[in-house]
Amino acid sequence: MSRVSLRDYDNSWYYPGRSMIWQAAWLFFGAPLVRASWITSSALRVSLLRAFGAKIGDRVVIKPGVAVKYPWHLEIANDTWIGENAWIDNLTTVRIGSNVCISQGAYLCTGNHDWSDPGFGLKVVPIVLKDGAWAGAKCILAPGTTLGEGAVVGAGSVAGGHVPDYEVYAGNPATFVRKRIIHDASVPHAPEAVAR
Repeated sequence: MSRVSLRDYDNSWYYPGRSMIWQAAWLFFGAPLVRASWITSSALRVSLLRAFGAKIGDRVVIKPGVAVKYPWHLEIANDTWIGENAWIDNLTTVRIGSNVCISQGAYLCTGNHDWSDPGFGLKVVPIVLKDGAWAGAKCILAPGTTLGEGAVVGAGSVAGGHVPDYEVYAGNPATFVRKRIIHDASVPHAPEAVAR
């Protein structure tokens, strides 16, 4: 039987998408300012991410402590919220739709390793969160995860693959809990917390 040999690890095929100088500028200047808890301005975070290549729409809220691996692989549409200490570990594209909520401490991971490869080869797969999706606090979205329109992954859950439109998934591994029904805004109702 073969054994794992980490000295044979080779990710020379992987290109992060920008030069080493650009990566260093992000690592030493941009990233610390985006993460900084003493900066309260979401607009400043958005401007910094855009300056480093992120495509970000209007009225996006990015809270303190948010970590982004490579902003040039990040796309966010309008009216989306990203909570404190969320980590977008985007070795490749993370595409986030409009009206998406990524709660505190959520981890979006686009990179993994091939456990069947003795050299533990790197694999990168995009993540997509469609319009109206909600990634609950401290949840983990594995490489290749797609949250459908209005889909919810509950707090502390671990999700991979496809979460269908307007379905709530929770647990480890996350499984179907129930359909998500969006109430008519004109009809008063009692709030119900499901994912936070």
